[in-house]
Parts: sequence; structure tokens; C-alpha cells
Amino acid sequence: MYVILGATGHTGGVIAETLLQKQQKVRVVGRSKDRLSRFTSKGAEAFEADVTDSAALAKAFAGARAVYALIPPNPASNNVAAYQAEVTSSIANALEQAKVSHVVALSSVGADKPDKTGPVVGLHQMEERLAKIPNLNVLSLRAGYFMENTLPQVEVIKNFGMMAGPVNADLPLPLIATRDIAAAAAQALLELNFSGHQTHELLGQRDLTYLEMARIIGVAIGKPALAYVQLPGEQIVQAMTQMGMSKNMANLLVEMSDSLNTGYMKPLEPRTAANTTPTPFERFVQDVFLPAFKGQATTA
Repeated sequence: MYVILGATGHTGGVIAETLLQKQQKVRVVGRSKDRLSRFTSKGAEAFEADVTDSAALAKAFAGARAVYALIPPNPASNNVAAYQAEVTSSIANALEQAKVSHVVALSSVGADKPDKTGPVVGLHQMEERLAKIPNLNVLSLRAGYFMENTLPQVEVIKNFGMMAGPVNADLPLPLIATRDIAAAAAQALLELNFSGHQTHELLGQRDLTYLEMARIIGVAIGKPALAYVQLPGEQIVQAMTQMGMSKNMANLLVEMSDSLNTGYMKPLEPRTAANTTPTPFERFVQDVFLPAFKGQATTA
């Protein structure tokens, strides 16, 4: 039995689907059984629990061959660090109580650093906490910059005719599709060929700058001259809070961008076949960004 946290999210859903296709027993965990129905219709067992409820998670983890663990995003939180710490403690205590032997955890490039990386600090602390659990084998997948991070640009393009953000325009980023993270996690869960406390970076198909991303997106949406403009952190925080994000989370994302811009937060591994994933950004734009862009157009 595999237990999947975040089954309604970008990575957990694909992992659950993949394992079910491989005829594996899967238990999906979420706050609402209704939202898990697409998995139960395919044979999964649904377990209703909040990730901050350690006692409930311990029951969900009972009998697990392995667990996929992550800290679900909570962009509206006014204290992101406290939320992350609460989730980490809840998951870790439940893993200990259920005596789980193997965990694949979603982490991030930059999780080697203890500070100054915004929300990634919470993933550093999660890695450290999981490493303290006796007899637990952990594989932390340190993923690169999500391609999905470009989706808020749909609104920016529609409102201002350009892309904008806090990251340096010419900074190469290890850009990865979340479906490729999920594929790597599912494979690791099926093989369970890791022991102790290991980390593995996932660096996407290739590095891209925001200037290059703007060029690719621009061609796809019929605006080949689409520009990317780097904005000051204060302006980004104001824009993010107007979109419903907490000021605390917005400030942390700007801090993360600063750590990327200075090179403080960066991959540790050289690019190899093992940490390179298949989906090019052009394919993501066609499959995900362009439909989102067109969807916004039809409702605007």
C-alpha cells in the first residue's frame, strides 16, 4: 500500500494515477473525500485528514509500504514558517508512530541552505527532521524551478502586455514540469532502491532565462515581441497581495528570488542524464500555459 499526500495537487495526483496504472494499492489523503473521488473511481482508497493532524496521518500511514510526503502550499498563511513547521512535525510524528520504512519527499533546489531562501527554508527543516527518524529511509527530491510558476503570468500579460517578476531577466533557471517530478517520485516509490537519507536533484530538461521563456510564450500566444521586465521587490509584494497572497508569503517569495539572483540558492549537482527530465518548456507551454491563457481570454 502506497500512501500519497497532496493527491489533489500537481505532483501527488500524477503519482497516484501512475501507481494505480501499475496495479498498485494506493491510499490518497486529502481534506475532502469528494475531491479524491477521481482516484477512488480507479480503485484507490480515500482517507480524509488534514496534514496538520498527526494522529489522523498516523492512521493513514498504517501499513504503508512507502509514503509520498510534501508540505502543501498555503499562500494565504500569515506565518508561513510556523505553518511549515507544524506540517513537518505532524508528518514526522505520524511516520514515527506508524513505523513507516520508506518516504519519498518533495523538496527543492536550495534546501541545503538553512536560511535566506524564502519558503525553501521550510523544506530544509523538513529534510533535517525526517533524517532524525530512526530506521526511516528517505529520498528527498530537490526539484528545480517549477514551470507552473509561470502560470500567474497569464494575468500579467493580459493586464500589462508583458511578463514581469523579481528574478533577473538573464538568470538561467533549472526549469522543470511538475509532471516530471511526479514521474521521478513514482519510479522511486516503485523501486524503493534508496536507503538512509538521500537527496536527488531534478533539474528539468534544460536551464532557461525569463527572457527565453518570454520569447517561447510570446510565439505561442501570437505576441512574438513579448518582453519580460524585472520589477523591484516592493512592487512584486504589492502585486502578489492584491492577488490574494499574504504579505508574509509574498515577502518570502521575493527573498527566494533574491537568493536565486545572487547565486546563493542554486543546484549542487552538475547536470547529468540522471537529473535531467524530459519535458521541454515548449511542450509545457502548448499543453498547460496556452490552454490557461485561452481560458482567461474566454472569461475576460
